[in-house]
Amino acid sequence: MPVPARLPVPLVSLLAALVAASAVLLGAGSAEAAGYRYWSFWQGNGTTWEYATQGPSLLRPDDGTVQGFRFAVSEDSGDASQPRRAPDFGAICADTPAKDGSKRVALVIDAGTAADAPDGEEPPALRTACAQVAPDASSAEALAAVAKPLRYDSSAMLCAISGYPKSGCGEQVSGDSGSAEPSAPAKTPGDRDRGEEGDGGGPSVGLVVGIGAVVLLGAAGVVQARRRR
Repeated sequence: MPVPARLPVPLVSLLAALVAASAVLLGAGSAEAAGYRYWSFWQGNGTTWEYATQGPSLLRPDDGTVQGFRFAVSEDSGDASQPRRAPDFGAICADTPAKDGSKRVALVIDAGTAADAPDGEEPPALRTACAQVAPDASSAEALAAVAKPLRYDSSAMLCAISGYPKSGCGEQVSGDSGSAEPSAPAKTPGDRDRGEEGDGGGPSVGLVVGIGAVVLLGAAGVVQARRRR
């Protein structure tokens, strides 16, 4: 009865090391997945929401605009959670008649779910409001007219609406445990350059490990074929 050819011990060791390295790298990639807990800012576009390209302190909405604020954990604007109510100006401002010398801005304020809330806090219920403000008022001023107190950090990032949350501002939340860590000063949640999420080009470490494993398996096949002759 023929005896199966065995792989040389050094080859087995290298293959085992590559498999172990792959598992470690995959595990590290999952553990490093993280998001930021913050209020995102949205603009209504018909029946849908679009992530705002300017902050509420800079944007000056027109009369009849609908704007939304949603508190949640997300990595960036690409996966940010939208307000859970449609941007319907007519419904939100139905009881606020137009008035000369002012504009109306409909607001949807969605504090999110308990899963996204900081430890020990309960998110307030979603609500809407119709702010009637001066024609040149910013979105931040419209929000302040109906949802005080607001809290900002030193870089003018919106941290709290109507006092929620009580503390924190755009803190980083680790993906594996949900614990909060201080966010990097240079990173603004929702405005990070997506190009920074990669490694700057070139193959990933995981890809290199995978190629190495294929090469070693090929070498093992050659050794087995030669021993059968």
